[in-house]
Amino acid sequence: MAEFSSLQCSICLDVFTDPVSAPCGHNFCKSCLNQCWNNSQTYNCPLCKETFSKRPDLKINTALRQVVQHFKEKSGLSKSEVLCDFCDDIKMKALKMCLVCQSSYCETHLEPHHRVAHLKKHKLIDPGANLEDYICQKHEKPLELFCRDDQTCVCLLCAMKDHKNHNTVAVEEESGERKPQLMKMQTEVRQMIQNRMKRIQDIRHLKEEKNESSEKEKADSTELFSDLMRSIERCQSELLEMMEQKQKAAEKQAEELIKELEQEITELKRRDTELEQLSHTEDHLHLLQIYPSLIRPPCTSSCAEISISDTQLSVEPLRKALIQLQETLDEKLPMSFVSPVEKTMQKYAVDVTLDPDTAHPNLILFDHGKQVRYGDIKLKLTDNPKRFDYCPCVLAKEGFSSGRFYFEVQVKGKTDWDLGVARESINRKGIITAIPEAGYWIVILRNENQYLACASPPFPLFPKVKPQVVGVFVNYEEGLISFHDVESRSLIHSFTGQSFTEKLFPYFSPYDNKGRNEAPLVIGYNK
Repeated sequence: MAEFSSLQCSICLDVFTDPVSAPCGHNFCKSCLNQCWNNSQTYNCPLCKETFSKRPDLKINTALRQVVQHFKEKSGLSKSEVLCDFCDDIKMKALKMCLVCQSSYCETHLEPHHRVAHLKKHKLIDPGANLEDYICQKHEKPLELFCRDDQTCVCLLCAMKDHKNHNTVAVEEESGERKPQLMKMQTEVRQMIQNRMKRIQDIRHLKEEKNESSEKEKADSTELFSDLMRSIERCQSELLEMMEQKQKAAEKQAEELIKELEQEITELKRRDTELEQLSHTEDHLHLLQIYPSLIRPPCTSSCAEISISDTQLSVEPLRKALIQLQETLDEKLPMSFVSPVEKTMQKYAVDVTLDPDTAHPNLILFDHGKQVRYGDIKLKLTDNPKRFDYCPCVLAKEGFSSGRFYFEVQVKGKTDWDLGVARESINRKGIITAIPEAGYWIVILRNENQYLACASPPFPLFPKVKPQVVGVFVNYEEGLISFHDVESRSLIHSFTGQSFTEKLFPYFSPYDNKGRNEAPLVIGYNK
């Protein structure tokens, strides 16, 4: 504001036009100062009132004019204004242009067009518009009609001659019919913007998920390979290099898709702005002239959609290689052989018993708290803060706030189950959001063969065989929870890099029966 006031004429209160300096040093627009002195017998400064003995010879202050021009360009004021064609000394800003008179009028000189009967019929448009776009180049008459046969704007003489037998209507009528279409197009464009913004979010989320998944798989593979022979470590190095290459390729693809979608959003926003302006314009002729360019569908990308399954491709070679290595070891090693990893887990095996005070009323606990199944009859149990009242879950009595612990659960014969650990302060009432952020680290089975690690979003798992006994291993200090297929001696999934601040309890859900899920979960199962 301070910069603007120093470049402002104190007479017209606008930015200087052809600035001149009075002998006292004050600056004014040349036309403004001349206008003051033309109507006066004395010559004094309009600002400080200093009187001059004779009329000063005014010359344009070229240095100040350059400063003013730079300010106008920087502030977007450099666009030339349309001035009234009928003002004499100080030209006023034009308010309207008349297509019939082909002249510009300020508010004062426009008054007859609002009062005189035959002038009221003239077509008025906003100043600054290109007059040639509104005048018939053949007859030099206003373009007042629209030919629906030829889809073009015509004047009255064109309609009487070249378009004599055509279907012509007033431009206002045709414009009125097109506006609803414009509004529909605007809605579609805005929806396209939203769709592309959603796709960008999905791509970014999938990219982050892929990075997290890749890091988890690296950690899992490293843990397994560290207990195998040196030749297996060489295989791991090659596979990790393959994963890095595919990860970089996927990240590059994601960035390219984001860049392309952001360019589309920019173009769609520009079109949205045009449609917004045209949907409210009274310039019907301009609407009809620009309409064909707007109805063309926006250029959209042909990029393929990315799905969750794509993020799994890079880790599949490693997973398959691990399975092959494990199968080779199974063939060469006797059944009695126990790997160092298995020895480590079994070393920290704990005795787990189900806590009846936490069990959902439909769950039946038996075998001294070592088994649980879903019952069709809801038991009448005392409700307490520890009890799950909506989801068919139960916790163990034993909780752990340090060190390592391991337990096994038989899941044989079940089509659905949940297993894992949960922190003590979890919500146990109503619908549960079973994700690490809410205090749950669990793996689930649904519909007999759909294995998922519960995260946000769920992470699909692909064990090489259907697990019959699942082992759960927790390293509290390292923030690790891993799930293992005990019989095939293979890793199912690991949550790594977690942070625990309170006691963790083993978590179980036999899920509901669904007519074919009656088998119980059996805790502490030994082959």
